[in-house]
Amino acid sequence: MIEQMNARDLFRAAYENRYTWDENFPGYSADVQLKQGDEVYNGKIRINRDLSVEVSGIEDEQVQESIYTQLRDVVTHRKRSRFDQSHGKNEFSLGKSDESGAVEILVKGDAMGSNYKIRGTEICQVSRVMGRMAFVIDTQESLDTGNGYVSTRYDVVFRNPQTNEVTKVLNFNDSFQEVGNYYVMSNQVVCSYENGERTTTEFNFSNILLLEPVAV
Repeated sequence: MIEQMNARDLFRAAYENRYTWDENFPGYSADVQLKQGDEVYNGKIRINRDLSVEVSGIEDEQVQESIYTQLRDVVTHRKRSRFDQSHGKNEFSLGKSDESGAVEILVKGDAMGSNYKIRGTEICQVSRVMGRMAFVIDTQESLDTGNGYVSTRYDVVFRNPQTNEVTKVLNFNDSFQEVGNYYVMSNQVVCSYENGERTTTEFNFSNILLLEPVAV
């Protein structure tokens, strides 16, 4: 029981050390440019106070959907939620430590079959099995905002959980800009390796402006 309490406390400290936007987050607007090979698309985006996402000015529906999905991922990582609300019903136990000093946090009761690794007060690995898909996210570098950390370089490896065959690998490099009191993404480069092909997609965000609070 002591081991489980230690594992829970370790994971909770790392979970609560993630950088998230607070309840006063007003939302923001920005210009967006997506580059993939020789193709370049320009448009506008908006993340509202309620964390809903809008993408406009791009005629190609597939590109617009790609930007929308990317921003929804951004919102998922910046959205604040209480530990007890997200993980209160789960049981935690300590696994092995690796050569880097990261320790496994094994979870029972998680709907997405998640396990983690913690290094210091950061979650450095997320492992999930979801039906016919399994993936592992390894964080290589992070940024200390002074109010929590945000991952800046990380890899995602997708596998077939039945055969353990690697089906896709993604490498992410993210940059952030401090606007007012908030850190927001200014650039993301994604290198995808699938079926022997390498694709690089770059998202650039400029003219980032916090939205004005609505007068009551």
